[in-house]
Amino acid sequence: MSLFDSHCHLNFSDFDIDRVQVLNRSARKGVSNICIPATKHTEWLSLINESEVLSNESPVSIVTALGIHPWFISEHNLKHLDLLGKLLEKRPVRVVAIGETGLDFFDRNMTPQTKDKQLALFTGQVELACLHQMPLIIHSRKSHDDILKVLRRFKPESAGIIHAFSGSEQQAEEYLKLGFKLGFGGGITYPRASKTRHLAATLPIGSIVLETDAPDMPLNGYQGQRNEPGRVEHVAECLAELRGISLMEVAEATSHNCRTLFNI
Repeated sequence: MSLFDSHCHLNFSDFDIDRVQVLNRSARKGVSNICIPATKHTEWLSLINESEVLSNESPVSIVTALGIHPWFISEHNLKHLDLLGKLLEKRPVRVVAIGETGLDFFDRNMTPQTKDKQLALFTGQVELACLHQMPLIIHSRKSHDDILKVLRRFKPESAGIIHAFSGSEQQAEEYLKLGFKLGFGGGITYPRASKTRHLAATLPIGSIVLETDAPDMPLNGYQGQRNEPGRVEHVAECLAELRGISLMEVAEATSHNCRTLFNI
C-alpha cells in the first residue's frame, strides 16, 4: 500500500526533535510520499534543501510547494512575488506546486486594506502558476466564492488542490469544473462533519486527495495531540468506510491523483 499525504507542515518546529523518526513511523503506516507546502518566504530556500535531505534520510519521498499563506501577508509585499518567480524559473527538482496560498476572510473585523492585500498576493500567485504551468495548493476560509472568481478569470491549466475542503456541494462542483482536486483530512473522521463526509463519500474518487495538515488538524480520538503524517492512514480508512470500498482502492486512487497533479 502506498499513501500520499498531500499537505503536511513537517518543517514546523513541532517536529524538530524527531522529524526523521516521524517519517520512519509514517513509512511503516504505508506513507510513501509527502508534500510540504511553505507558508512564508523565509521557508522557501530551507524547504528546497530540507526536502532533498529528508528524502535521502528516510524511506519517504518529500516534495514541496512554495508560496505565501494568507495568514502571513503582513510579512510580504508584491516584491516577494518577484522573488518567488525567480525561484520557480530555476525549477528546483522537488518543488512541484505553488502554495500554500489562498484567501482567509474568517475575521469579520478584517480591514478592506488587508482583504485587498490578500487578493493581490493570491492573484499574483495564480498568475505565477499559469506562467510556470504549476498546480496551486489553496487555503480557503469564508472565501470560496472569491477564490472561484479569481480561478475562473485566469483558468490555471495545471489546476491544483483545495486544501481541507469543507465547502458546499455546489462549490465543490465548481472547483471540479476547473480541474481542481479537493483535499480531505482529519475533518472527515468526525461524525458531526456530516456535510463534508457526504461529499467525501459521493464525489468522484478521481477528484480526491488525502492530507493530514500535520502538526495541526487532529483526527477524531487524537484531540490535543500533535498530528503526524502517518495518520493519513486513518484518513484513508475513514474514506474507504464512507465510500464502501477497500483501503487499497483509496490508497491507489488518491496517490495516483497526487502523482498526476504534481507530475511525479
